[in-house]
Amino acid sequence: MKDPGPAEITRATLEHYDRRAEEFWQGTRGHDVSQNIAALLRRIESAAPVHLPPFTILDFGCGPGRDLKAFTGLGHVAVGIEGSARFAAMAREYSGCEVWEQDFLKLDLPAARFDAVFANAALFHVPGRELPRVLRELHATLKSGGVLFSSNPHGANVEGWNRGRYGAYHDLDAWRRYLEEAGFSELDHYYRPAGLPREQQPWLASLWRRR
Repeated sequence: MKDPGPAEITRATLEHYDRRAEEFWQGTRGHDVSQNIAALLRRIESAAPVHLPPFTILDFGCGPGRDLKAFTGLGHVAVGIEGSARFAAMAREYSGCEVWEQDFLKLDLPAARFDAVFANAALFHVPGRELPRVLRELHATLKSGGVLFSSNPHGANVEGWNRGRYGAYHDLDAWRRYLEEAGFSELDHYYRPAGLPREQQPWLASLWRRR
């Protein structure tokens, strides 16, 4: 597809996930993202006494609900946001959490509601030209000093279609510029999976504080 607009990007990507919802769930439900969850919770705790548990966490791009259930199992209040209708329904059933079905490019988020936003393998679906606005909206839904976690496949600042999904693949320097311009301060970053050479670590994880 040549120079797709936001509506086409959203439609095609969500159709891809809706068609493969069960296959995706079976392939990802056992993924271990405990490193990411622990990293986020540590950074929220470091903002005490402003933020005290149980934390209220927005799972941005919650998929079928794996991480929603993990957060509630740890005693926190988790709310999901998901663009795929099938994923949203699966997440509600699996986790028992509130899940908002929203297009990532047409967000309607409450102001200063959340201690943290957990965006695991989600923000890379936002086209670069839309990303500054989306990040500002996530900034606004965080409480003062709230934390944003993101994990995305990194790359050489290219974007386009990959097996039916639209993805934007930023390097660390570009990702930093986006987040800093949206009002965040960097707390930490690391590459995953841990313990492998960089060329075998496709995921860039980073943590950011709302200024």
